[in-house]
Amino acid sequence: MNTFLSTLKSRNRVLYFACWVCLVGTVSCLVLIGLTQTQILGINSFIKPAKFFISIAIFCWSMGWFTGLLPQRRQVTIYSWVVVTAMLIELVIITGQAAMGKLSHFNITSSFDARLFDIMGIAITVLTCWTAYIAYLFFRMRPDTIDLSYLWGIRLGLLVFVVFAFEGFVMAIRLSHTVGASDGGPGLPGTNWSTQYGDLRIAHFFGMHALQLIPLFGYYVARRPFQVVLFVAGYVGFVTFLLTEALSGKPLLAGWGN
Repeated sequence: MNTFLSTLKSRNRVLYFACWVCLVGTVSCLVLIGLTQTQILGINSFIKPAKFFISIAIFCWSMGWFTGLLPQRRQVTIYSWVVVTAMLIELVIITGQAAMGKLSHFNITSSFDARLFDIMGIAITVLTCWTAYIAYLFFRMRPDTIDLSYLWGIRLGLLVFVVFAFEGFVMAIRLSHTVGASDGGPGLPGTNWSTQYGDLRIAHFFGMHALQLIPLFGYYVARRPFQVVLFVAGYVGFVTFLLTEALSGKPLLAGWGN
């Protein structure tokens, strides 16, 4: 673990420290969950910020690790600060709204809440476009100092991440992540994914975590690039299935945990 952390720090100091800030935020939210009784959609209001803090921490460490392999250091530095800025905007709004007992996403009950939602959307759009540019740099990268299967894992992991990050716009347009009912109601423990109706967050989750899973497959499992391509084809098929099931109003695990 120490070797991993020291290597990560040397590759991208900005995202290395950003992750530690997010982990502190995660712990703070967990403490607040135990201290507060405020609920949003039937769960403690600080559960959502806690999940976003830990998710962004994983994203920062992942992109810090990958971008350390790129020779374009100026672009990497700019990208790192784009990540920090966009994620700071997201976390401040999500945590602030939670503290007030209000929804952060899909909340247009007042002009102020609507503007906050718009700002988050703009921040994520800018970040996703910049991440697509980082993917482009990896597609241009020559495999002189990196295993080709691993390189293709990073390339395709980034590409799938970008595609399913934009899938979030489906939820934004609908102003809801549940298909067939209003948001809220019975859900899986931890994730709160609906056990009664379609939930667009599931495909969004698995699609975006391709950023970690596909490069890991390329590094530890694949011996040839075509194996990575086959894995990605199956993975995208699986996530697309989750998306179509959600859009048709079907839950991932009907009635589980009810």
